[in-house]
Amino acid sequence: MNALDVNEINRLAPYGVRIEDGKFRFHTDHDIAYVVEFEPEPVFEEVLAYWFGIANRSGKSSPNDPKVRATIICIIEEFFSKNPDILLYMCDSADDQQAMRNRLFIRWFNGYEQQQKYYIKTALVVDDGIETYVAMIVQKSNPNLHSIIEQFENQIEMFKENK
Repeated sequence: MNALDVNEINRLAPYGVRIEDGKFRFHTDHDIAYVVEFEPEPVFEEVLAYWFGIANRSGKSSPNDPKVRATIICIIEEFFSKNPDILLYMCDSADDQQAMRNRLFIRWFNGYEQQQKYYIKTALVVDDGIETYVAMIVQKSNPNLHSIIEQFENQIEMFKENK
């Protein structure tokens, strides 16, 4: 993955972002610490894919804070400005709130500007009775867009068939 410019992120992000141990960290006005990270996933043929992770490290309930959304979007925008790759996102299912997290993430990402630039595809997979929501985000300008969508759909189908 090409390095992201934290100064560029902070130019527009409402919360100050810093890099520590290769992870992007910020604190909210509600004293909640978030960590954002990218982990490589070698599943697609033409481009690299990265699991995009967001974690609340404070253990506190997070209120509806639009500045969190704006900060996360700034990090994603910087990712795509440096990397013509794919982001994969899986909603945490630890407390059975994965459906709510999926709706929140989709709502965050369905702003007009994001809809113009990115293709997002979500899927529900069930593993041992646990529902897991997975999403793929790719730039609409990616020359391999149709192949990437097909590969994502095939991966989801293979997973479902193997259960």
